Amino acid sequence: MTTLKISTVALLLTATAAPVLADEAATCGTVRYSDPGWTDITATNGVAATLLEGLGYTPEIATLSVPVGYEALKNGDTDLFLGNWMPAQQKFRDDLDAAGTIQELVQNLEGAKFTLAVNAPGAEAGVADFADLDAQKDAFDGKIYGIEPGAPANQSIQAMIDADEFGLGDWTLVESGEQAMLAQVGRNANAGTPTVFLAWAPHPMNEALQITYLSGGDERFGPDYGGATVHTLARTEWVEACPNAAKLFGQLVFDVSMENVLMGKILEDGMDAKEAARGWIADHPEVAATWLEGVTTLDGQPGNDAVMAAVSK
Repeated sequence: MTTLKISTVALLLTATAAPVLADEAATCGTVRYSDPGWTDITATNGVAATLLEGLGYTPEIATLSVPVGYEALKNGDTDLFLGNWMPAQQKFRDDLDAAGTIQELVQNLEGAKFTLAVNAPGAEAGVADFADLDAQKDAFDGKIYGIEPGAPANQSIQAMIDADEFGLGDWTLVESGEQAMLAQVGRNANAGTPTVFLAWAPHPMNEALQITYLSGGDERFGPDYGGATVHTLARTEWVEACPNAAKLFGQLVFDVSMENVLMGKILEDGMDAKEAARGWIADHPEVAATWLEGVTTLDGQPGNDAVMAAVSK
């Protein structure tokens, strides 16, 4: 091939590639995802936002309840969700799968659990299983403390009450946000009041409170104390239009220990989620390298170099 021909081919390739990169930057520069108000998802969303900003993207995080968040994903109002807890959210996942417009990018966490638990006074009252609760109804004031209204776990608790399972038909579900619920549990523990509530790991509550997870809830919460995995979902159209950002999220996986640390910094140290994430990423460059393998900045530069430079400022 002559020098003229080689130069012509190079020019053609450059002319072809540049508009594609420009189009992707214009389409994908803002990445939209949601936060249901759970500290674990706030923490992982903060990690994602820190990485995205280091790569030149703009993260846009909307605070939406679980049902509204799934509708937003289904309707194309958001691009991603990092908090698909399974099997607790199976109903929502089935709806998305039926729509055929969403795909799973990765299982981002394993080793999680999610079921009812009691505080120390509750355990001292002899409650270790769902079946132990009703005999102690008066001590517990007939209340089960849940999280925000509309959450699938609350729906499972309410369904259990409605069906009078374990004799709980005359108990009441108290719905509130995660932090309000845990504040109530802590106050009750200090007052010596037995309390049953929705508990999960990862979460620093497991370090801050004496928690006894209850057996017997397999039908509603699954085996192994509601053993769960967490998944990242994305709109198929977004994945196709934004392969670089999608690659990042397909490689973005966490572990329980990491999330406990980040959540503790948010809840106990008062850090912003991105501030906590920047420190963690700076201290664990080897993990960040696996997340960013083959990922570039929005304008096509090496992604890992850009992120590490950003978190080191």
